[in-house]
Amino acid sequence: MKIGLVTPYIYPLPGGVNAHVGFLYQHLKARGHDVRIISSTHGLQRASEGDIIRIGRGFSVPSNGSMGTLTISPRFLSQCRNVLADEQFDLLHFHEPFVPFLSLVLLRESTSVNVATFHAYNGWSPAYEFGRRMLGSYARRLHGRITVSVAARYFIDKYFPGDYKVIPNGVEVERFATARPIERWRDGTPNLLFVGRFEERKGLLHLLKAYRLLRREGRDCRLLVVGHGPQEREARRYVLTRRLGGVELLGRVGDDEKARWFATSDIYVSPATGRESFGIVLLEAMAAGKPIVCSDIHGYKGVVRRGEQALLVPPRDARALADAIARLLDDPAERTRMGESGRERSHEFGWDRVAARVDDYYGFVIRRLAAQGQLPSGFHAPVPPRPAGSPAPAGARE
Repeated sequence: MKIGLVTPYIYPLPGGVNAHVGFLYQHLKARGHDVRIISSTHGLQRASEGDIIRIGRGFSVPSNGSMGTLTISPRFLSQCRNVLADEQFDLLHFHEPFVPFLSLVLLRESTSVNVATFHAYNGWSPAYEFGRRMLGSYARRLHGRITVSVAARYFIDKYFPGDYKVIPNGVEVERFATARPIERWRDGTPNLLFVGRFEERKGLLHLLKAYRLLRREGRDCRLLVVGHGPQEREARRYVLTRRLGGVELLGRVGDDEKARWFATSDIYVSPATGRESFGIVLLEAMAAGKPIVCSDIHGYKGVVRRGEQALLVPPRDARALADAIARLLDDPAERTRMGESGRERSHEFGWDRVAARVDDYYGFVIRRLAAQGQLPSGFHAPVPPRPAGSPAPAGARE
């Protein structure tokens, strides 16, 4: 069938949702579907590049402790209608469907089967709290709903109750499992690795404080920091004013180089302070066979198992973070055991499996609508057959 993957963020700029959309696109294509990515433009990108369709212009705005995108255009309505008329999608898959305005306009105008994935987690959302009455009509246009974790389901269900299917993010297992380490940094000094945006939510400053404690205690280790963001100046100032040796700020890197940094590391550390729905970096560390020290927060507990792949510590607690890292530095056998456990578990999140689950869910939603005589007018593909052994879709769950 013909599928449109809608991301409100500017594809292919870096970010968890865009990475998810990109890999889902590749694997749905490999499964035989005709797939497009619908996004916005930001700067000099072309309006259309192969299977990428851009509508409107995106602007970066603060959102959920990070940066989000607001997409606007004076011709939004006509542009969306033209794209939908030209492409004739059987199914539109919206990622974060309530981010203004691209997704909302497409959802309102859609005559396709509409499925959404909700990626975010937050304790409380003023936008959802005060906007849920207006957004309720859009929510009712969704025929299927996915969340990437139990934490994300709990969050969105508070505002838009319904039936949600939990299908996690995926990871390119092979890329991380086979990456070669960077020999320059394999000199006998244990490497701690951080990958993420330099912002409060990711907790880099708490890691720097923990690393300082380790150095003051005489621990021989190095901190490799991959990423960039609004706290970069503050992080550099902390390193310089404390004369903190062994910290390497490596900037933004490509996917292949990132995999090599994971291969180079001995321990992966994720000190996020909260509002994480999942934790893709944890999957990447597990696929690379690395033990993890991370914050004990809702989104992470659905990815790693305590004491098996990771040591979990209270967020914002530099002392606890340092103690957990020290424990692994002192126990190479434990590091090996946890790394092997992570590598084994990462296969459950391989993109081939995740995309197959998404595809199966599409089929379930379509069969349910067909059984109820409610298939939208824009759906023209054959109804997918029911997998052998599965029950007929009588109600809302499968």
